[in-house]
Amino acid sequence: MVLNNIENLLEKYENGETSIKEERTLKNYFSQETVAPHLEMYKPMFVYFSESKQEQFTKPLPLNPDNYRNKKVFNYKWIAVAAVAVLMLGIYFKEPVVTSYEDYVYGTYDDPEEALNEVTKQLAMISTHFNKGVSTVNYLDKVNEGTEALGYLNEIESATSIIFKN
Repeated sequence: MVLNNIENLLEKYENGETSIKEERTLKNYFSQETVAPHLEMYKPMFVYFSESKQEQFTKPLPLNPDNYRNKKVFNYKWIAVAAVAVLMLGIYFKEPVVTSYEDYVYGTYDDPEEALNEVTKQLAMISTHFNKGVSTVNYLDKVNEGTEALGYLNEIESATSIIFKN
């Protein structure tokens, strides 16, 4: 009779329907030395629950919210100091202002044919890289074919469901 009661309590426990008194009964049963062989697998779980109930956390927790606020403000202050330092270095090491068009023009070609050859070479390189990228996306056509096949299967399924419902 006791074994049937324990089995019923275990079933209720697994469904989350036990009361605290019933859980205490289960813990007392599984803390004994002798447990029914087919219920032996539940014993480590209830022994763990009993032992973990006695554990205590001993480390101190810093729960003072003022300490957290001060640290955040402290970090923001140092970020502002670093930003000012970067700006000052940027101003100190800035390049001179361009005074004429000749100082500004870099990489120009005097010969138009040489410029044309360089542009065609660069465009050919861009074209090859673009074609490589496009070739890797060609599998999307196969995906579209598969979705069309699924569409046909859905039509067949709807037709068969109409036939078999009548």
